[in-house]
Amino acid sequence: MAMATAAGSVATVFGGSGFIGRYIVKRLAAHGHTVRIAGRDPERALSLKPMGFPGQIVPVRAAVTDPRAVAAAVSGAAIVVNCVGILFETRRSSFAAVQGEAPGIIGRAAAEAGAGRVVHLSAIGADASSPSVYARTKAQGEAAIRSAFPAATILRPSIVFGPEDGFFNRFGALARLLPALPVYGGGRTRFQPVYVGDVADAAIAAIERPDAAGRTYELGGPRIYTFRELIEYILAETGRRRLVIDLPFSVGELQARLFELLPSPPLTRDQLLLLQRDNVVSEGALTLADLGITPKALEAIVPSYLARFRPWSRRAA
Repeated sequence: MAMATAAGSVATVFGGSGFIGRYIVKRLAAHGHTVRIAGRDPERALSLKPMGFPGQIVPVRAAVTDPRAVAAAVSGAAIVVNCVGILFETRRSSFAAVQGEAPGIIGRAAAEAGAGRVVHLSAIGADASSPSVYARTKAQGEAAIRSAFPAATILRPSIVFGPEDGFFNRFGALARLLPALPVYGGGRTRFQPVYVGDVADAAIAAIERPDAAGRTYELGGPRIYTFRELIEYILAETGRRRLVIDLPFSVGELQARLFELLPSPPLTRDQLLLLQRDNVVSEGALTLADLGITPKALEAIVPSYLARFRPWSRRAA
């Protein structure tokens, strides 16, 4: 295990150019590792090269569904991190392939390569019996990577916030454009938003702490909010007076059917199924605290990037 954490080790990060992945890449580079950013489009990772010294950060082409490409990407790596996930299916990417099967491919390749540490990003709500395909395949992926690499550490975050997030930024933009914002099922679904930097720190802790091997951690922030409370918070921070309209899930399903005709749907029927279950840390679960991390409150971070959606902001469109 010492090999996995020694400065100068090779770390392969699948999905390293994504929202969470880039924070993990930055921290791995700061710890002295050579970082391979593996993805379908390596050009997306070129902007991350300044995070390290010349030659330290290396984009490589490797679709997570291609066993040969995955094996090449992890060859000689002491650390393997999988951050790949999708929010909706496309013709090129299915939940079953990307979230259900790919983690097993990565785990087997890591084992064959002799990697010392494997970290897998999953999600709170991963459940083999869930009505949501997203949640079921997240559970399948966890089982697959654990079967292939039993010492893998699994991290399950709630909603992740940060300057590039897809939640607060999306609703901040909608509040600028729409006269009303919908909440479904009364907006009673509970979330425990967690800062992206804390998730990245958890990944590093999972790599460096021997006691994290083979364990699952649920990552949430210091406070639980309902969906309605989060929407109202966004409106308050952006200085927008908007109606918050309660819509039944049945109406949301009709809307989602139409949205699913778009290349990048803002809402899907599967996401509505997820909205019908709370997304908070389970009682008795291992948490950020067990990794020595004190979670940051969203109130300390979110206002800085929601400011651009305020009417008086020079950056507001």
